[in-house]
Amino acid sequence: MTTQKKVTPYKDSTLNKKEQVEQMFDTISNKYDNLNRVISLGTDLKWRRKVLQMAKNHNPDSILDVATGTGDLAIEFAKHIAAKKIIGFDLSEGMLSICLLYTSPSPRDS
Repeated sequence: MTTQKKVTPYKDSTLNKKEQVEQMFDTISNKYDNLNRVISLGTDLKWRRKVLQMAKNHNPDSILDVATGTGDLAIEFAKHIAAKKIIGFDLSEGMLSICLLYTSPSPRDS
């Protein structure tokens, strides 16, 4: 029998794994979209378009985007699907704060 090594983002931290993951995403939230694009070699755009098309085919009344991050997918849902309710959920307040920046009207919009 082999023992599995516990993997945590910050090995010397006293926080539990969930808290460490949350802290990690809070830390990179302002750079996440660009990092994701580069690290995934653009694959993130492809799977997002695929999910959007799948959702369009079902014409849902409501959508729950779990681990919404900066809200990219939820924002695309709002642009292209006439759902009455779209909810984005994420553990990272940092990621959600970026989502709010993306979705808040700018002074020029008023």
